[in-house]
Amino acid sequence: MPYQVYDTTLRDGAQREGISYSVVDKLAVARLLDEFGVGFIEGGWPGAMPKDTEFFQRARKELDLRHAQLVAFGATRKAGLGVNEDPQVRALLDAETPAVCLVAKSDIRHVERALRTTGDENLAMVRETVAHFVKNDRRVFLDCEHFFDGFRHDSAYTTAVVQAAFEGGAERVVMCDTNGGMLPSRITAAIQELTSRLSISADLLGIHCQNDTSCAVANTVAAVEAGVEHFQCTANGYGERPGNADLFAVVANLQLKLGLPVLPDGCLEQAMRVSHSIAEIANIAPDTHQAYVGAAAFAHKAGLHASAIKVDPLLYNHVEPSVVGNDMRILVTEMAGRASIELKSRELGIDLAGHPTELSRVTQRVKDLEAGGWSFEAADASFELLVRGEFGEVPRPFALESYRVLVEHREDGAVVSEATVKVRVRGERVIATAEGNGPVNALDEALRVALSKHYPELTSFVLADYKVRILEGSHGSGAVTRVLVETNDGHGRDWTTVGVHENVVEASWHALVDALTFGLKSAPATRS
Repeated sequence: MPYQVYDTTLRDGAQREGISYSVVDKLAVARLLDEFGVGFIEGGWPGAMPKDTEFFQRARKELDLRHAQLVAFGATRKAGLGVNEDPQVRALLDAETPAVCLVAKSDIRHVERALRTTGDENLAMVRETVAHFVKNDRRVFLDCEHFFDGFRHDSAYTTAVVQAAFEGGAERVVMCDTNGGMLPSRITAAIQELTSRLSISADLLGIHCQNDTSCAVANTVAAVEAGVEHFQCTANGYGERPGNADLFAVVANLQLKLGLPVLPDGCLEQAMRVSHSIAEIANIAPDTHQAYVGAAAFAHKAGLHASAIKVDPLLYNHVEPSVVGNDMRILVTEMAGRASIELKSRELGIDLAGHPTELSRVTQRVKDLEAGGWSFEAADASFELLVRGEFGEVPRPFALESYRVLVEHREDGAVVSEATVKVRVRGERVIATAEGNGPVNALDEALRVALSKHYPELTSFVLADYKVRILEGSHGSGAVTRVLVETNDGHGRDWTTVGVHENVVEASWHALVDALTFGLKSAPATRS
């Protein structure tokens, strides 16, 4: 496969604010990247970072990579030192990776001001360090830091750095848009000028783009279209400042839009799973609106879209979602028409196509509720209960007689919430009281106590998330509160429900009742 998919999530991506991978994290991310089919995984900077040194030591024993080669990252030798005298050069060899990536200054201003050496010495540093690793049987990539800025300032010198790397035996020389300020047309022009100056083919070059102009993906694709066959990315675009070129967007664009064979067969379908798994390891919520792999990448809200999708999903999807492991979703909102409701219901396993009367009632009900502040866009469970309710398919597990919530601020500063619920369950009147760390938690606990005798499966249900939003009133009415409750059954299944009312506790009650009703409706039967 001629294209070199080079991932630097574990080095450049780890420079994103808020990310701090442990060695175990790095090993897990490397396995995921290998499953996605990348060709090279840059594991870090041994010698400069103790954690990275440990990573390479453990990787040799613990990683069994099928598609990727590990790459150790480091700098060329320091000015005034021989390659055998520089401890960081030694550390790169000690990492025992089949490939190394060296970073070198290619902007004469950085050479003179940051390295405080001469242009000639920097060229010698590049040439000699590359040759040293080639002599030691390593594949060598050279990252030309600040390539594009340097090329615009003094193209002759930046070209000389590239030439020195090739003279040393570099396999690829990578043009880095370190400050992220380039645009696609300028990337293309620089590649054309450089290849003309050196009389080389562009496939000997690589590209590495930062995202400061929000053009990192576009710049990377432009470079490949100009003939470059080595491109460096990070998972989910993680990286310093606004980040790097997003691996999943770049690969999907190249493979699906340009028809280039950049990944092994069957790997692109892992995109969404790998993207979200790496986000979990990084402890960063997946970007809902990320291209290709975001949960909303193929989500449709407008009724006009839904009408067309009924005829052919590709009328409003630029690719088939499954090719990147994603799914199409229909969002149910005040913008929904009959087509949206029908498609969303079908998605949930309910066919409304043959029930036009019920379809009309559900559509109108959704519009009326959404106008009053309800939102089913993120509450599929409440929407499903609403639809099934039209067919009498949702037996309520209990009937409420009353509930009461007390909040007590005690002399010692402790704040305790207590809730009492009175319900009828299968002909039995039940009164239950419970305390919680807040009124909603207390109400949830009391309701579970009341129902647990008849529904023991409730003991595994967990209130996983609780969101409150205050909505401005309309038509002279006061503000209302919308509550979203996410519930988990302890076995990997979760669902979200919604409640709306002027009173936050009553809004929470609606969402809690829906949550328990939905969970019981589809839970494995454990009661006699």
